[in-house]
Amino acid sequence: MKRDFRLRDNHALKLAIESKEPLVILYLIEPIMLADPHMDLRHWRFIYQSLQDLNEQLEEFGAIISVLFGNATDVFDEISLKYEIKNLFSHEEIGLRHTHERDIALAKWCSKNQLNWTQLSYGAVYRPLSNRHHWPKLWNERILAEPFSANLSEGEFLNNIENTLGEKFQFAIPTLWQSPSIAMQLGGEKRAWFTLKHFFKERGKDYFGNIGDPSASRKTCSRLSPYLAWGNISLKQIYQYSLANSGRKGWSRSITAFQSRLHWHCHFIQKFETEADMEFRPVNKAYLPFPYCKDNLQESRLTAWKEGKTGVPIVDACMKAVIHTGYLNFRMRAMVVSFLCHHLNVDWRSGVTFLAAQFLDFEPGIHYPQFQMQAGVTGINALRIYNPVKQSIDKDPDGHFIKKWLPELASLPSPLVHQPWLMTAMEHAMYEFDCERDYYLPIVNVEAAAREARERMYLFREHPSVKREAKRILSIHTT
Repeated sequence: MKRDFRLRDNHALKLAIESKEPLVILYLIEPIMLADPHMDLRHWRFIYQSLQDLNEQLEEFGAIISVLFGNATDVFDEISLKYEIKNLFSHEEIGLRHTHERDIALAKWCSKNQLNWTQLSYGAVYRPLSNRHHWPKLWNERILAEPFSANLSEGEFLNNIENTLGEKFQFAIPTLWQSPSIAMQLGGEKRAWFTLKHFFKERGKDYFGNIGDPSASRKTCSRLSPYLAWGNISLKQIYQYSLANSGRKGWSRSITAFQSRLHWHCHFIQKFETEADMEFRPVNKAYLPFPYCKDNLQESRLTAWKEGKTGVPIVDACMKAVIHTGYLNFRMRAMVVSFLCHHLNVDWRSGVTFLAAQFLDFEPGIHYPQFQMQAGVTGINALRIYNPVKQSIDKDPDGHFIKKWLPELASLPSPLVHQPWLMTAMEHAMYEFDCERDYYLPIVNVEAAAREARERMYLFREHPSVKREAKRILSIHTT
């Protein structure tokens, strides 16, 4: 199953059933995934909920998903001792280096054992793809095609094969995985479809005007991203559903904006698929020697950012919110990355894994290209050095979001809550609030840090090596 927790539009499942062979639906819990710092309890909880949802749907067909523990090649070695494996079906995984290396090792195992492994495409991502000259056409071919429909009633399912293997391949689901968090979205294919239909029933009408609002966006944005990231629903299904709703009175701008972001989804994943080393280095290699702040200063600033203790309310509120709920709207995601890399001058590689672990919708192929774009290390995108105070005033004018996540600031009126460090002695006395005592003073001067960041970024961007790399990137990653 990998990251494809759905029964509908599941090409691998369809082909497996059509093979007319006894069928095992398998999910592997791998040591490399348990040790992956990108993975958090929130992700495993979501995976468990997704498996439970599928098992409930499969029950009427006499099927259940077998959950095994171990390295992929070891697991298939053991299965092959008990069963004759004729075919293996899965989707391609546009993942991190360790999952890519696992797939290479498994492909070698399949070849050695004369086993046919059919890997199906992920969305509109093409493997391999050396350039984007015809990619818009290819995107349409995939996303507008008929969804794959598996006839589950025709499947001959083998269940509970874990009971026939050694104990070391069995896995007891931890209690914490089974305990839902009321602050986070629930996983599962049924929940994905409920969220999609609810968005187009009422919530999505105000999508366009509230994308940047950290409070309103929690309702008016689609909230489909974790279901896409973990494959509870496919991009094809969502896009075609949106097309069926086009033309609704009062919805035009919101549906157009929503569809635009669906187009961008596979664009970024295709970039990562084509140049996956960006997990470890800037896509523009000329930024490798970029002058970030010294290690001791970098560590203290990084810790303050992670813990929501920078002294800049909108930044701290965002970090508290995403840690607690697993969600943050796009504008605020961009802003906290910009603040880390520009105002604090911390190397993007120091924060990228931590934030991935907070996002319930962590999708490697979107996370890494987006993080680098906001960090300004691509050499091709416009520099986005967000002013956090301006973002706070524009997107949370009354301070509702800030006060929700930073209750220590709840007594302050909206003009003061955005920059409490500027309060006068009289205001301190009036509101019985002292910034240094009751909150934090900013760890950097916001305005001065922004000026320094602009000078640093624009100066470095003029390096001939940066420009040469930019030309290479454009030739590969743009249409």
